[in-house]
Amino acid sequence: MSLITVGIPVFNAMPYLPESIASILGQSYHDFEILVINDGSTDGSLPFLQSLQDPRLRIINQKNQGLTATLNRMLAEVRTPWLVRHDADDFAYPHRLARTVEYLRKYPESGMFCSLAEYYPHGCYGQFRATRGTPQQFRELVLSGYLPTICHPTVTLNVERTIAVGGYRFDLYVEDIDLWWRMALKYDIRLIPEVTLGFRQNLKSVSSANLAKQALHTLYIQYLLISHLWNCAPLPYEQACRQLSRLLNPRKLEFKTHLRGFNIELGRSNRPKALGELASAFLTSPANFGRRLLDEFLADRPISLGEKPELFAKNRNALWPRPGASIEVRGDTRRPQMPLKGHGRPLPTMSASPDIAATTHPTSSPTSDLASVANAQA
Repeated sequence: MSLITVGIPVFNAMPYLPESIASILGQSYHDFEILVINDGSTDGSLPFLQSLQDPRLRIINQKNQGLTATLNRMLAEVRTPWLVRHDADDFAYPHRLARTVEYLRKYPESGMFCSLAEYYPHGCYGQFRATRGTPQQFRELVLSGYLPTICHPTVTLNVERTIAVGGYRFDLYVEDIDLWWRMALKYDIRLIPEVTLGFRQNLKSVSSANLAKQALHTLYIQYLLISHLWNCAPLPYEQACRQLSRLLNPRKLEFKTHLRGFNIELGRSNRPKALGELASAFLTSPANFGRRLLDEFLADRPISLGEKPELFAKNRNALWPRPGASIEVRGDTRRPQMPLKGHGRPLPTMSASPDIAATTHPTSSPTSDLASVANAQA
């Protein structure tokens, strides 16, 4: 039996899908399955997939349910102990699966593995801004109130342990970030400290199309984490977001938008427009521009997502107004000082451990078993 399955959610993935699939079929390691869930594509994705002749490939078709529901179905359908995530527009370098299998055989007790990624196609600049460290350093980062930043399509998940912490939740474009903190508190997150993937930024991608919402929802996920750490009951989703929107930094968001535009235009070989986006990023926030350069060139810099936990504490009355709620900022809430070196499986009826599951959250897709369980716990 194979040890790993490469899981690829597909929704209108042309014209990038053929190159992405070819990068998986061309791996130096060959003993794996490929599970593709076509989430109601209306372009040429399904005909292309059906044209492939490879016994390792299994295709599941469904009506469009969204990414979170599709990922949870993938956890239910996979027939191997480990699920290697891959996106339909990204490019896996030939050694990716070989290195992954080497690590998971060496550290089989881990909950998940991740690696580094660089922007793709060639001509784009830089690496995905990712947290680096040991499993304990990942855990300490989360315990300090910050979120790890991990490139989702570099991740390999232990299926049973992922289900044990509640799987994917929320149709909020941050279903991955929400999983990372729960995994870090329960199991080891182990970094493979090398680039194994080309990460494509394009205007049709979920993250690019929803950057503003993603910023707010990332703050919401950090709010759930801090509520857990401080033993406070979080507000319902909509009410919490009304309060959290006041904590957003518009200049920081505008900076990220221009920086993402820079790489997208580089990928299109539109250098004049790319330089214009880069200049706009600098003019919007020279401080953030400088920090991003340091992140690029100094591998030992600690990298995380989120605002300072003290900001949440200052807004305690608005964020945790329930009677009897008490706020205690426990431990050192500064970012840890590193260097950070580096088959139809049924889903359980209770998906998330009570000590880790958030108690209040938005409705996810009703087609996802894990998401439905999470709703029931609200």
